[in-house]
Amino acid sequence: MIEIGKLQPADRPVWEALFRGYIDFYQRVEPDEMYQRAWEEFQADTRLHALGARVDGDLVGITHFLTHASTSKPDTDVCYLQDLFTAQAARGKGVGRALIAAVTDWARERGCDRVYWNTHETNTTARTLYDKVASYRGFIRYQIDLK
Repeated sequence: MIEIGKLQPADRPVWEALFRGYIDFYQRVEPDEMYQRAWEEFQADTRLHALGARVDGDLVGITHFLTHASTSKPDTDVCYLQDLFTAQAARGKGVGRALIAAVTDWARERGCDRVYWNTHETNTTARTLYDKVASYRGFIRYQIDLK
C-alpha cells in the first residue's frame, strides 16, 4: 500500500537522494546549498511544499509544488507541480499516480483552479502516466536563464 504524507525530518537523506536522482535525470548540476535551501522551504511548508510516497514505510517517491496567482482568474490560485520523482524500483507501481493525486487533492482543498506541470518530451515513461491522468494542451515551454 502506498502512503502519501509530508516529509519528516528523518526523511532528509532519502529525500535528498531522490531529489538528486531527479536532478541527474534532467542532466542538471546544482550546488549542495540548493538542497539545503529547498529542504528548509519544504519543512517550513509556506511557499514551497513537498510530499513523500512510502511503501512499507520506505520513502520511494517525492513531489515538490507551489501555488501562484493566475491572470485569467485573479481571484483563484493555480498549483504548479514542479518536481516528481520515484525510485527506480518503485516505478510502474502507482507511486507517481498517487503523488499526483495527492497534490491535486491538496490544491482542490485550497481552492486552486488547476494543477499543471512540465516534462521533457523524451520522458516517455512519465508521459505514459501523464497522458492517463491529465490533458496535454500542446504548449511548448521557452526559458530565459537569469543566473
